Amino acid sequence: NVSINGFYTLTLKGNNHFKGNKTRLSYKLAFQHKNLDFWGISYNSCAVNPMSEYTKRMIKWESDYIYKVTNAFHVGAALNINYTDAPHLIDISYLEGQKRSYFFTGIGFSVSYDTRDFILNPKRGVYFMVREVIYPDFLSSHDKNLFGTTIIFDAYQRMWKGSVLAFDLYGQFNSSNTPWTLCEELGSGASRMRGYYAGRYIDCSQIAAQLELRQQIYGRIGCVAWAGGGTVFPSLDKFKLKNILPNYGLGLRVEFKH
Repeated sequence: NVSINGFYTLTLKGNNHFKGNKTRLSYKLAFQHKNLDFWGISYNSCAVNPMSEYTKRMIKWESDYIYKVTNAFHVGAALNINYTDAPHLIDISYLEGQKRSYFFTGIGFSVSYDTRDFILNPKRGVYFMVREVIYPDFLSSHDKNLFGTTIIFDAYQRMWKGSVLAFDLYGQFNSSNTPWTLCEELGSGASRMRGYYAGRYIDCSQIAAQLELRQQIYGRIGCVAWAGGGTVFPSLDKFKLKNILPNYGLGLRVEFKH
């Protein structure tokens, strides 16, 4: 993805199933150079600060090696590597005393229950995953050990001919002193909190939920309607219902692979 204002991102991601279908490697490698708007590194700051600008450069690797214990139950090991810096930041006070750049290496484990019929485009089934990752201080440029817990619950159910009702609940809970490069960005993905500018709201942790109705129209063409909400927060004891932001919309779907 490239734009004329200096933005570019190169991403490689996939799921590799090995012989016998007992193990799977899920991975994502991203190189990014983004000229972005910036409001701060906490929900409270993002809610009141005027817009500033900065350049974000990032190299990121995320991987999970999954072993199938039974047809539905899986265990896995995780490896995350992240280097991010902000070489051109107009207002350094927006970092609240944190450094412009950080390097992190995270190792962890995961447990999941998965009955989806097709990972890329499920029509039925349930996916529940819990992942715990630790970022040791001796493998990072930060002087404290950090922890990150990810919880995902997805469910898919056929309603009538050509339709699927999909539900997604996502939670990422990081240490309260997590530096800005590992913080959660609301709307940073293509499937959750669509329409929000990536980085418009940033904080240590995030919770987001979404209900989606997908309908096939003709052949590989379909449409979707969704509604949901989410928010970011520094820690669970500071989670506030009033800070939940709404998300809803309509979309077009194109199926590339059955």
